[in-house]
Amino acid sequence: MSTRVAGPAARKSLFAKETEGRAAPRPTEELRETLLARLAQHDARVAVIGAGYVGLAVAVEAAQVGFEVICFDTDPARVEALTRGESYVDNLPSQAVAQVREAGRLRATLDSSRLAECDVAVICVPTPVTASREPDLSALEAAAEDLRRTLRPGQLIVLESTSYPGTTVEVLQPILERSGLKAGQDFFLAFSPERIDPGNAHYSLRTMPKIVGGVDPISTEVAVALYGQLVDRVVPVTSAMTAEMIKMYENVFRNINIAFANEIAQLCERMGLDVWEVIDGAATKPFGIMPFYPGPGLGGHCIPVDPYYLSWKARQYDFEVRFIDVATDINTSMPYYVLSRVMMALNAHGKSMLGSTILVLGAAYKPNISDTRESPVYKVIPLLQKAGAVVLYHDPYVPELVLENGKQQYLASVPLAPETVAEADCVLVLTAHACCDYDMLCAQAQLILDTRNALRDYRGRPGAEEKIVRL
Repeated sequence: MSTRVAGPAARKSLFAKETEGRAAPRPTEELRETLLARLAQHDARVAVIGAGYVGLAVAVEAAQVGFEVICFDTDPARVEALTRGESYVDNLPSQAVAQVREAGRLRATLDSSRLAECDVAVICVPTPVTASREPDLSALEAAAEDLRRTLRPGQLIVLESTSYPGTTVEVLQPILERSGLKAGQDFFLAFSPERIDPGNAHYSLRTMPKIVGGVDPISTEVAVALYGQLVDRVVPVTSAMTAEMIKMYENVFRNINIAFANEIAQLCERMGLDVWEVIDGAATKPFGIMPFYPGPGLGGHCIPVDPYYLSWKARQYDFEVRFIDVATDINTSMPYYVLSRVMMALNAHGKSMLGSTILVLGAAYKPNISDTRESPVYKVIPLLQKAGAVVLYHDPYVPELVLENGKQQYLASVPLAPETVAEADCVLVLTAHACCDYDMLCAQAQLILDTRNALRDYRGRPGAEEKIVRL
């Protein structure tokens, strides 16, 4: 397959030819055939809006297969890093960014007007929730407005940002169509949910199956053609809304099952049972079981957020997702449960929370990465401080934390030195980073509350087991 990239003169000619058609668009079939040909020949220019964990992975993969890619981001630091050929996310080495940058296939810009140069635009912006736990689509709406101002016939727009079912048609499409162009007629529009898993060495963007659903069959076909160049398996579905619901389902599925594990953990604690042994034992059954584990709270950009998106949307249909709401309540209560367990563990050692030094081990939301989005640490540390504890933290991947506890508070990671561990009244393991010295931790610590089963190998070990309290 050709990896030819059109030169500036040819690209300018192609762009001029397309923009001439804005007043009188060519038939849909001709627009479709033109874009399909460019995608097949890697002659299309791709814009990625939002160069975070998801967007940068898409951009680098597209550039590696031969597309010319422009990353648009509102963060000057990201644009400067990409211009230097440097990566700032865990799942992409700088070498991969530098290679496509040096080949002239990856550029970064703060200038949204350059979106007009592209045949494809992939939207990968944040979609958080507000303080009242409702969808915050401000970044998506801003990206849509940028695209509206530059939209031209024959372009493909794909939304990858996670959102509630209906977002593509109800939010993105109307903004784009204020340009005077119509989806499915003048341009193509689809949703393809991201499935990036930071720190997962087993699945990359290319090896993860890609769901694709357009607002019409032709949009689906064109979006499938794009992703067919980037991933090993594309799974087309009947609509953008179906693709959006698939993303909701797979993330809320995890939310619910983690909530069940968290509830069982609390019951096992009252019954004097080891929940980790219970779950691992159940997982030996070869069918009908999938192990999910408890923890101090949910983290990441999807699982803690998606239930609120789906619950909010369900209410528009006069439907209460009671099962999901209960699971969300259980998971959001876990930092408070961790606080109570720290208090109980200290009491058992004749100490009070007031004035005790708690060393929190791990700030990232999962092991071996620097990503702190929605990490439980942002709730656990303020709760410990409010209860009167002096809190230190160590994370080799996260040198600094900014906490919002009434006012901004900056904490710096302390070295995991033997004297620091020994002086702490309790070590609270929130993230099980593989690089931590757990032998030293068990030798020096007075007390350890392990919320991640990081110390599973120390069960029954003399001198260690009596110090360890498990969630």
